[in-house]
Amino acid sequence: MKIAITGKGGVGKTTFAATLARMYAKEGNGVLAVDVDPDANLGLALGFSEDELDQIVPITKMRELINERTDLDEITNMYKLNPKVDDLPDKYAREKNGVKLLLLGTVDTAGRGCVCPEHVLLRRLIHHLMLRSNDVVIMDMEAGLEHLARGTTKGMDQFIVVIEPGARSIQTYKNVKRLAAQLGIHDVNVVANKIRDEKDEEFIRSRIPEENLLGFIHYNTDIMDADRQGCSPYDYSRQLLEEVSSIKEKIDQIKNAEVEK
Repeated sequence: MKIAITGKGGVGKTTFAATLARMYAKEGNGVLAVDVDPDANLGLALGFSEDELDQIVPITKMRELINERTDLDEITNMYKLNPKVDDLPDKYAREKNGVKLLLLGTVDTAGRGCVCPEHVLLRRLIHHLMLRSNDVVIMDMEAGLEHLARGTTKGMDQFIVVIEPGARSIQTYKNVKRLAAQLGIHDVNVVANKIRDEKDEEFIRSRIPEENLLGFIHYNTDIMDADRQGCSPYDYSRQLLEEVSSIKEKIDQIKNAEVEK
C-alpha cells in the first residue's frame, strides 16, 4: 500500500498520517512513514521525542550525500539525473512504535528555480518509495506537489487530501485535484477533519463527491492534549482511533477492489 497525504497547514494531516501508519504497523505490516512537509512534525505524532528527532538529519540537508549520489561538479553545476537511492530508506530511517520514519525535508529553491541536485535526489527517492514493494509507505506531504512527477506517482494506491470545513480548505482540495490531474492522478480522495457537528458534515458533503469522501474525523480536544504532553495521538484518543479505523477500512476496500480488477 502506497499512500500520499496532503493538505494545507493546520488541517491535521500529520495526525491522520501518523495514526494510519501505526494502525498498519499494529497489523504486522512493515510501515515506512515519510515526512516531506517543511514543518516536519510527523515524528512527534508517531511518538518520537524531541531529543530523538534532533538527532535525525533530513536527507535534503545531507550535502555530502547529495553531492556524492548526484556526482555534482560544482564548477560546471552538472549532475546525474538518476542517482542511486535504493539503499537510503533502510540506511537513514529510524523506528518507533513499529513504524520507520524517513525524514526527507524540503528543498529551498529560492533564487534558483526547482531544478537542483537536492530536488533531483528527492524526486528519485520518492519514485523509489512508490515502487518499494515490501512496505506500507505513507507520505506526509505539503499542499504543493512540486516533488511529484508523472513517473513519481506510478505505483501510488491512494492520494488523500485532508481538509477542514471551510472555503479555504475546499479551495486547497480543488487546487490539489487540479495539480494531481496534470500528473495523471484522477482519483483524489478526501478525509474531513475537525468536524464539529452535522452542519459541518453537510458542508463537506455538498462540496466533495460522495465516492471521494473517505470519512470524518471530529473535533477532538484529546488530540490537543496529546500534543501538549508530547505524546502520539494514537496513544491518547480512543475516538480518533475509531474514526481513523473506519477510514482505513475504506482505504483497504478501495485497494482490494483495484487488485480484483
